[in-house]
Amino acid sequence: MDSEARTGITLSVVVPMFNEQDALRAFADRLRPALDGLDEPYEVVAVDDGSTDKTPDLLHDLRTDWPQLRLVRLRRNCGHQAALTAGLDRADGAYVATIDADLQDPPEKLGEMLELARRDGLDIVYGVREDRSSDSGFKRHTAGAYYWLMRRLVGRQVPAQAGDFRLLSREAVEALKELPEQHRVYRLLVPWLGFPSGEVRYVREQRVAGETKYPVGRMARLAVDSVTGFSAAPLRVATWLGAVSFVTCLLLVVFSLSVYLAGMTVPGWTSLFVGVLFIGAVQLICVGLLGEYVGRIYTAVQRRPAYYVAEDTADRAAGRTGR
Repeated sequence: MDSEARTGITLSVVVPMFNEQDALRAFADRLRPALDGLDEPYEVVAVDDGSTDKTPDLLHDLRTDWPQLRLVRLRRNCGHQAALTAGLDRADGAYVATIDADLQDPPEKLGEMLELARRDGLDIVYGVREDRSSDSGFKRHTAGAYYWLMRRLVGRQVPAQAGDFRLLSREAVEALKELPEQHRVYRLLVPWLGFPSGEVRYVREQRVAGETKYPVGRMARLAVDSVTGFSAAPLRVATWLGAVSFVTCLLLVVFSLSVYLAGMTVPGWTSLFVGVLFIGAVQLICVGLLGEYVGRIYTAVQRRPAYYVAEDTADRAAGRTGR
């Protein structure tokens, strides 16, 4: 029996939120008309990722006259991908869409995504950004480099310029829930599933209010998780660096012996210093790369949950307690 038959909900919209009090009203004012206009049973699963501002209070206020809005509040800030996981785990719809609350991804496209999935029998519909002129030059270039690298390492199935704005069928959601991943990067996991997919293109807009939740540090962490979670290429890089350093050392040995036999030896502080720095740098890079993978193994062995739910208004309405 599919989810729509169990719950009567056709579409669940998962919205991870962290300190979005400035954008929340504007987001709700665009999302609700877009969903009401579909004439389909729906729910909005707003996942509060441990906000420290008034985001949870505003969501409770919105629920007073928006019965389809559901609040899932996490006990602490667990990160964007963990908040997405919480929403996907608890969404009940036959189709599940994910979207951020900053209005850079237009809610009006959800209807087009649902129609495309139904018409063509697709399990995944990606929202693909065809124009990122609203982003800074730095972000456009780093995003382009990220997608180029991921497509080289993971495969061409990763759509270029597709973030976390997508629509999934119930079958795709259940497949994701079965994966044992600890560090989830959905923009790579979802294409890896191999389900039939399509694209809806849109122009990326300016953030309506507030500050980005993906500063440089988090973008770098996402890139590291993406690479180490889907490819052993960095370990091969470490191997090649070791091989290059070994060959370089052999050449230096041959050079030093030649100079010695020619009677041209002089105190070589500079060459010694450069050689030590080179070998030390290679060793540190290799140890760091190995450490990233060992850290992921350590996290996987611990098997700690990615999140804990402090409140789910759907559980409370049904007389149950949240996890």
